Amino acid sequence: MMQRRTVLAGLAALPLLDAVPAPAAEAAFTGVRRLDPELDRIIAADAQPTVLGKGYRWAEGPVWVASGDYLLFGDPASNVVYRWQRGKAISTFLSPSGHAAPVPPTIREPGLNGLALDGKGGVVGANSGARSIDRIDFATRKRTVLVDRYEGRRFNSPNDVCVAKSGAIYFSDPTYGLAGGDASPLREMDWCGLYRMTPDGTVTLLDRTHRRPNGLALSPDQRTLYLALSDEKQPEVLAYTLDAAGMPTGSRVFRDMRPQHGAGLPGLPDGIKVSASGYVFATGPGGVHVCSADGRLLGIIGTGKPVANCTLAPGRLFMTSFDTLAVIDLHRF
Repeated sequence: MMQRRTVLAGLAALPLLDAVPAPAAEAAFTGVRRLDPELDRIIAADAQPTVLGKGYRWAEGPVWVASGDYLLFGDPASNVVYRWQRGKAISTFLSPSGHAAPVPPTIREPGLNGLALDGKGGVVGANSGARSIDRIDFATRKRTVLVDRYEGRRFNSPNDVCVAKSGAIYFSDPTYGLAGGDASPLREMDWCGLYRMTPDGTVTLLDRTHRRPNGLALSPDQRTLYLALSDEKQPEVLAYTLDAAGMPTGSRVFRDMRPQHGAGLPGLPDGIKVSASGYVFATGPGGVHVCSADGRLLGIIGTGKPVANCTLAPGRLFMTSFDTLAVIDLHRF
């Protein structure tokens, strides 16, 4: 089975392919598998994914910028963030997006990975290559490093971020961006952590018990933090209960993806997004798992290959699936 990081390890040495528009039909996408009638409130019966661009080494971290009516998404293996806008060719928004050139051979994914809007005219990104959490100003493209250490030690390779209404930033820190992964000599911590940074710069380690912490999202009421575990031994999405201050008080399994993983479907739990009405879109084995707020699996948008992440826009769900950017229409639910 082709898994996300196995793919990356093999592709890291390949040259960057030009990202070009693609036809609407794409054989790799396998349609929408409906498991619960409630899915009809979200996705029309005849809805099918449309491919918008292809040729990326590993498409990631999409975020919809409503103020400009465009999508940003990254290719961390190629150190680029791209911009898609209806009626225009996909263009480069930021290059290098992460680690400055030249990139040393000890870094496997030099670019920005997960992206999230900060509500202040900028985007917060997990800088996999430079091993930091950065802020990029939309107007000037100026980069500010928000944090790159915890208790004096460098992070491993920040992977995903989400920003709370309070301005606090939650982020995950596995080892995917380092050549050699867990065995990288660059590591200064012997764990892969889940962290929270407050607007005053205080960083708190929330959890250090998981091998592969990855995608993050918050519920609409800000009282649940979702965390995807890209772990072949524990392919789950967890839900942390947050108190009024945004700190976790406990956790539970929200979505167990072992059945799909065990069936040999491609991919592992990765990116997550939550709609304003509480529906959870979690990428995982086989595609995007569409779930109710109580964890029921309503259906899977089949991608036919590992899907890294997704993001919501008015009436649409954008998906970054391996080498492809795609979109599927949604109801205005």
